[in-house]
Amino acid sequence: MNFDLSDEQKMLAEQACGLLAERSAPERLRALIGESAEYDEALWRELAEMGFLGAAIAEGHGGLGMTALDLGVISQELGRANASLPFFSSVVLAAEALSQCGTEAQKQALLPAVASGARIGTFAYAEGAADWHALAPSAKFAEGRVTGTKSPVADGGIADFAVVLVDAGNGPALALVDLDQPEVTRRKLDSFDQLRAHYAIDFAGAKAELLTGATGAGPITRLLDIAAVQAAFEAVGGAQACLAMARDYAMERQIFGRSLASYQAIKHRLADIAVAIELALSNAYYGAWAAENAPGDLPAAAAVARLTAIAAFENAARENIQVHGGIGYTFEANCHFYYRRERTLALSLGGREVWADRLIAHVAR
Repeated sequence: MNFDLSDEQKMLAEQACGLLAERSAPERLRALIGESAEYDEALWRELAEMGFLGAAIAEGHGGLGMTALDLGVISQELGRANASLPFFSSVVLAAEALSQCGTEAQKQALLPAVASGARIGTFAYAEGAADWHALAPSAKFAEGRVTGTKSPVADGGIADFAVVLVDAGNGPALALVDLDQPEVTRRKLDSFDQLRAHYAIDFAGAKAELLTGATGAGPITRLLDIAAVQAAFEAVGGAQACLAMARDYAMERQIFGRSLASYQAIKHRLADIAVAIELALSNAYYGAWAAENAPGDLPAAAAVARLTAIAAFENAARENIQVHGGIGYTFEANCHFYYRRERTLALSLGGREVWADRLIAHVAR
């Protein structure tokens, strides 16, 4: 197994990094917050034109048919840029759910539109403080309609359709719901991450259809494992950005006539961050490999990738603020963008305890 990227993947990373560094600079992120924009529409269109939104969608459904690792390369660069985009909701979750579990008619109706950026999807699984990880949702599907409330739903305000975790009467299932109907009500929530909006969505008998390949816990669990690997790549990208910010500031900051970076305590902190990032990145690589080549290894690989990425990003985001000192806590500094994203990513798809329990349960079998 080779954990190095291929030449094509390195070119993909460079292409994504170059575009995002220019289009998703901190000044642009502040402008989006000032405009109360829920995502960067112009950048979204550019990603669609470059084919990134259809990277992991099959060629027959309007995509490029790339691998999980190819998609991870893009996720990592999006995390590095802290981009304000519904990529994880629409491409990683909703489109993957359709690809894995949808009927051919559902795929043909929606996947080309997702790949072109014409339609945005989201994945509605959480139900407030309820333990959704047991896959026993209170939202119901019966007679072609969904009833219940999902909250929080990332990018729920801009999504055109949602894949909803429901109880179909004989166990958990996924239902496809068009959000543009009177039986659907969306309420915006206060989001800690100002660049990733969350909503509560009420379904009052909304018309829906099941993804027939997602009946039962097995396919849904696999979908979550695949998403966890991509979330790990995004977290690694964010952690790498924090390390670079902290390093650059430490090298330019002068204290008592010396560069802050020359002090041993700072060197050791930055070295610890770098080691944690490399561990998380290698685990994310393995998770992506397992998704394609070793399905039996995926549950453990996804859990380990998720856990190490959460730890790496959390440490990097906090230490980045500490290295910046008093200025690190201000809105004018860029540290808060990554700290907010880190906190949000750490709880998306379930936090550390959830994935530790999943790892233990898998290993104990």
